[in-house]
Formats: sequence, structure tokens, C-alpha cells
Amino acid sequence: MPAWLFALLAAAFVLYTDDYVIAGVLPEIARDLNVSEAQAGQLVTVFSLTVALAAPIAAVALARVPRRRLFTASFVLFIAANLMAATTTGFGLLVALRVVAALAAASATPAVFAYAAERAPESHIGRYVAVVALGVTGSIAAGVPIGTWIGGHFGWRATFVSMAVAGAAALALLLVTLPGEHDRSGEVPDVREQLRALAAAPVSLGLLANCALMTGSMMMLTYTAPYLDAVSRASVDQRALSFSLSGFAGIICIWAGGKVTDRWGPDRTLIIGIGVFTGSMAVLGLLWFARPVPFSALVAVGTVWGGMAF
Repeated sequence: MPAWLFALLAAAFVLYTDDYVIAGVLPEIARDLNVSEAQAGQLVTVFSLTVALAAPIAAVALARVPRRRLFTASFVLFIAANLMAATTTGFGLLVALRVVAALAAASATPAVFAYAAERAPESHIGRYVAVVALGVTGSIAAGVPIGTWIGGHFGWRATFVSMAVAGAAALALLLVTLPGEHDRSGEVPDVREQLRALAAAPVSLGLLANCALMTGSMMMLTYTAPYLDAVSRASVDQRALSFSLSGFAGIICIWAGGKVTDRWGPDRTLIIGIGVFTGSMAVLGLLWFARPVPFSALVAVGTVWGGMAF
């Protein structure tokens, strides 16, 4: 596979890591900025919400911008926002900087996946897009735990510095490996065509189901650190381990889910997956009332949950 494909994977990894990288150090952020853990969690929420709202708009509005130019502008803004976040002392300004970083991520994310699809050989489009998608699940498996460890041992501000450094490395890799400015953006459907596609019942119902699933799982992921702290007094290293195991379980289950779908069909696979996901969430809820709970029990249930959630 070409080097530029792995540069796109790295870009996706960095952008998605920034979304949840501070989830593991929310208690420390809350204490330092004199806000509640619920308020600190909004730093994750505002990033995710901004990307969700801005990415579809960016996909249309920036579709014809040359990719190298788009990636450069997006990552420069991303790097600047994270460096400023590392120095701010006010919660309100930190929220604003999270929005700026999210806008940068929203501008680049659709282009990352589109570029992979555009440049892939016709028989390998799915494979190329899947390689880039590994950056998304990999961010939970590796990026968030690393960020949690850095924040726990060197202060949460160091987490933002590390994201700025990672952004610079990803940009350098993109500029070195991507072909020159002979980008081909392909045919871009107009807004009416895209809305027509979204209005189709299979597409709209699938999106609503996925939205419900991701909302539930990401709410849990955002407040995993406070939950672990309250239920088992987990250390920073244990929190990092929990995030890592959940992410790796997600990677394994994505691969296994494809094989099971081929064998059993999508309906049966979905029923089993959603059933296990719901059951693990229920167990985590019950464990709250049984606290304190050994960390080993929590991490076992959390890993099963992570496998189904991602």
C-alpha cells in the first residue's frame, strides 16, 4: 500500500485522538480550573458536537479545495488551538479553543476519507478506506491512553502540547507523502442530491440508529475516568489501561463483526451486538451501586462494552 495511505491513517488518528484525549484526565482538569467534572466533560462534548455539525458542511463547501492546501490550513489551525489550550487558565477560553480545534478537525476529516477513496484502485476502495478508519478506533486504543498517561504524569496541559506535536508530525507526513497539487476532487453532488440520498428510508434509519448507539457509547466514554475514580479509585495508569483495552477490543470486534456478518447476516449480527452492548451498560450501571468494586471486574466489563461500542 502507498505511503500516503498511512499518512492519512496518521491524520485520522491524530484528529480523533484530540476529541477524547482529555477524557482520562477530567478529574485533574476540573480541580485545576475549579469546575465540576460534569462541566469539564463538556470539553469533550463541544468538540464532538462541533465536528458533527461542521463536517458535513465542510465536506460540501471545501470539496474542490486542493487536498494539500486544505490539510495544511486545517492542521496549522489545529496545532495553534492545542498550543493555546495548553497555556490558558480560564475554562471559557478553553471551551472556545476546543471549538476551534474541532473546526479544524471537521475541515480535514471528510477530505481524509475522500482522498483515500479517490486515489484507491477501483477494486481496493473499501480496503483503503478501512485502513484510514483504523485511525479512528486506534485513537481510542492507543491515542487516548497515551494522552491520559502524559496528562496524569506531567499535567493535563502536557496533553494538549502532545496533541500539537502529533499534529505537526501528521502534517509533515502528509506533505512528504501526498502527490503534488494535481489533486482530483472528482464529481461533487449538489446539495439537493445529497439531501435526497439522506431522505431514503434505509439511509436515514441507519443514521438514526448509529446516532443513538454512538451517543450512548460516547457519553460513557467521556465520563469513564470519573466513573472509574468513583467506583474503584482507579489510578491514572489504570484509567489508561481501561481506555486501551476498550479500544483494542473495538478493533478486534470490527474485524470479527465483518466476518460474522458474512456468515450470519447483518440483522442477526446487529441483534447480538446491540444486546451485548446494552447488557454490558446495564452491568456497569449496577456496579455503581455496589461500589467500591475491584478494578479487575470493572475493566473486564468495560472491555466487553468497548468491543461492542466501537
